[in-house]
Formats: sequence, C-alpha cells, structure tokens
Amino acid sequence: MTRILLAEDNEDNFNMLSRRLIRKGFEVIGAANGEIAVHKAETEMPDIVLMDISMPVKSGLDATREIRDNPALRNIPIVALTAHVGKKDRDSCFDAGCDAFEGKPVNFANLIETMTNVLAIKGKTLEFAS
Repeated sequence: MTRILLAEDNEDNFNMLSRRLIRKGFEVIGAANGEIAVHKAETEMPDIVLMDISMPVKSGLDATREIRDNPALRNIPIVALTAHVGKKDRDSCFDAGCDAFEGKPVNFANLIETMTNVLAIKGKTLEFAS
C-alpha cells in the first residue's frame, strides 16, 4: 500500500482529500504545516508527499527544499498543491525540488495520474490496498 504524506494546513481541504485517498486504499499521514511535514517525512518515510505550498510555520517550498537537502529523503517524490497556478508559481515549485504540480481545487483524477507518473519515474508504482 502506498503511504502518502499529505501536508495541508486547511482542515477542510485535508479532510476532503484524505478521505478520498483512504477510500482508494492509500495510507495517509497528515501534516498541518511545513515543519511537521519535514519531521513526518524523516520519521515516516512516505512513498510520496503531497505538499501544500502556502502553509504556516514553514512554507511548502521551504519544507520541500529541506526534504531535498536530506540524502535519506531526496528520492521521495513531492507533488506541489497550490491555488497559485501562474508560471512563476509553477517555476518556484520546481526550483524548490517538487517533481510535479497540481492546482487547487484539486482534480482528483488528475492527481492520481500525476502521482502514478512521478512514482513511475522513481521506479515505484502506486499501490492500492486490497
């Protein structure tokens, strides 16, 4: 089963997305800010991170950079989730180390496809619980 770290500070967004992911058979690990996301990435070693970019304490961009700077975490795919979808925003996400980008509101089918693609690039598959 694929373990997903969902870093999202908005409780409604977190609840909606985590419920849908759990229904698909994924394990979801929550983080309400970037600092917690980095800690959970280190302690939980998820298969993939869904990173909200605008979060308190430590932004998603700063958290992504910190994850990328850790050799043990460097290969975990990170998908940026943000309502800021302009070219400059997308470039900032990729410059920070995100592997992919999904705009908000999240299109769930597109998100699953993006997750499948970034995991495949890393030589992994998106595994649903049976």
